[in-house]
Amino acid sequence: MFDTPRRRAVLCAALLGTGLSVHASEHAATHDERELIDTLTVVAPQRSPGQVTLLTADVAAGRETGDILRDMLGVSGSRMGGHGIDPVIRGLGMTRINVLLDGAFVHGACPNRMDPPTAYGPTGGYSQITVIRGINTLEYGGGPGGSVLLERRTDRFAPGEGLRTSLHGGWRGNSNTREIAADLAAGGSAGFIRVLGSSMQADDYDDGRGNPVRSAFEERSATVIAGWTPNEHTRLEVSAEAQRLRDELFAGAGMDSPKSDNDVLRLRYETGRVGPLTRLSAQVAVSRVDHVMDNYSLRTPPSPMMLMRAPSQSDTDSGRIVGELEQGQSLWRFGLTLQNNARDAIRVNDANGMLNSVLWPGVEIDQSGAFVERQTTLRHDRRLITGLRYDRVRARATRTGEQPGGSFLSPDALYALYYGDADGRPREENNWGALLRYEQDLSRAPGLWYVGASRSLRTADATERYMASNAANPSMRWVGNPNLSPERHHQVEAGLFTRQRGWELDASVFVNDIHDYILRDRFRQPGNNATVYRNIDARLWGGELALGREVTAGWRGEVGLGYVRAENRSDGRPIAQTPPLEARASAQYRSERWLAVVGLRAAARQTRVDDDPWTGSGLDSGPTPGWLSVNLNARYRMTENVRLDAGIDNLFDRFYAEHLNRASTFDVDQVQVNEPGRSLWVRLGVEF
Repeated sequence: MFDTPRRRAVLCAALLGTGLSVHASEHAATHDERELIDTLTVVAPQRSPGQVTLLTADVAAGRETGDILRDMLGVSGSRMGGHGIDPVIRGLGMTRINVLLDGAFVHGACPNRMDPPTAYGPTGGYSQITVIRGINTLEYGGGPGGSVLLERRTDRFAPGEGLRTSLHGGWRGNSNTREIAADLAAGGSAGFIRVLGSSMQADDYDDGRGNPVRSAFEERSATVIAGWTPNEHTRLEVSAEAQRLRDELFAGAGMDSPKSDNDVLRLRYETGRVGPLTRLSAQVAVSRVDHVMDNYSLRTPPSPMMLMRAPSQSDTDSGRIVGELEQGQSLWRFGLTLQNNARDAIRVNDANGMLNSVLWPGVEIDQSGAFVERQTTLRHDRRLITGLRYDRVRARATRTGEQPGGSFLSPDALYALYYGDADGRPREENNWGALLRYEQDLSRAPGLWYVGASRSLRTADATERYMASNAANPSMRWVGNPNLSPERHHQVEAGLFTRQRGWELDASVFVNDIHDYILRDRFRQPGNNATVYRNIDARLWGGELALGREVTAGWRGEVGLGYVRAENRSDGRPIAQTPPLEARASAQYRSERWLAVVGLRAAARQTRVDDDPWTGSGLDSGPTPGWLSVNLNARYRMTENVRLDAGIDNLFDRFYAEHLNRASTFDVDQVQVNEPGRSLWVRLGVEF
């Protein structure tokens, strides 16, 4: 990649240098504080303006991470099978949202996103999931839809504590999902070593009409973390993580995945006072993803002469250094970030050994960034947050001249056919983002109201820019556009957040004007309706409303609504794959040992679709009827260290599918995969 080894060395040296020369400041939660956090999160996810945090220990057994995210207000997701549900925040998905796995960027290796980043974040290996809607910081980059942070934290050991153990096992009836996870940590006040492991195996599930849905998978992960904590203000961690996905079946695709592996190495240092700085943190991470999909090893191929296999790799190196500085009435945050991604993918016909396509022709996308933010206290109850971010982007593809077999076209030939003067030569971008946000505390109740504006730029990803999928029928081709301009998102948002007299309110509205939105569309030529990409102007607007109430001691109710509307302003039509109005609601009862929850998820009918491939993109499968699903959950704390959770999802066995669908792998069909029918589940957990 572009000077990648040198930049990696500089970043690593800076990280190790700070780690060896400074002392750290870190808040380590006590045992009592952890119990309080657990109690609060059982009652409802922890909230702050535009942000929701959920403990993974509180989710139902046998659920994949992307599925869990759909329970959070403002988050939707598209299902292709039982694993790898692809999250969408405020109508924006893929690289329009930032996904960090314990601080690391991980990009999947499937061109059709069988493995979005969350597929490599099993809940058994993480402590909590935080969803940030929209932009309230520039630290994580140009994801205009928001951020998903999967986090794990190892509290500093108290003197004489020695050992921590957490074990749980669960089962889900509909899909016969079996899960088990272990979290073992040993150490003292000077440091620790922690080992985490999890396994989940699922068979196909049945939908609400009893029809089997291809969705089986096997997921295993293991993580080792070593930490140095000589005092409560110092932390240095190194970790190694491995995840193995096997035999994933996908009802919404023309292929399955017999293998998908991810290995991640992380090095992290956090510190408090360093000269004038009040806090400094630094992290580097290396991710290596190896993925295979085919149409014959786990299913019957369409023809003995069409044994198609697509091996692919995605290597991601990421890192950042962030500092904080207090100066008078201002708190400054500033940092450097790095994200380099290299992807390769081919498609081969194993019946004759012929190379069909160079799907990702040696794609390299490097992003180096810097940001600065300033929070200024105008008065004791008023704050102004300003920020600026710069990203240098370089993209190129090194294998675009490679010729497949037979009459199939090289990537360069495909680019020239659909875009004219386009090839894999390097492209460079200088992208500037900004943030302006005003916050004011409420005068008569805890809480605040805010209004903000932001500018963020998102560069085209490897698929949008360089995909080169051949087909004998031109309408089944899928070709990226090397000449795409970066998306420019200009957002305005206002919100209110308050807690008083047993009530909790979190409300927000937003408008997002987008110049050069990257639209997946169709080539407009008789007999050649290939999938292509182009820049358009677009607008998204919507909002979220969450209202909670402590009715009496032990009783709580909550309701939430989320809506987004997306318009293709260049062509005067809806943007495909936009979720409808969605609702969440729950009633909860809690006592010293018991927790009982009745919850529901619902969605309105979606009629604003782009489902005709001859006049639009055809990415929607069609209008989707509204639906409602009711879930029952219960928890009994048998002892201080043992708890039993059980529940029934989709209590009334409703037959439904979410509106968001996927395109069949390298095909023109759009497939909506039905959601599971009634599912009984149980989990037993032990901590000591």
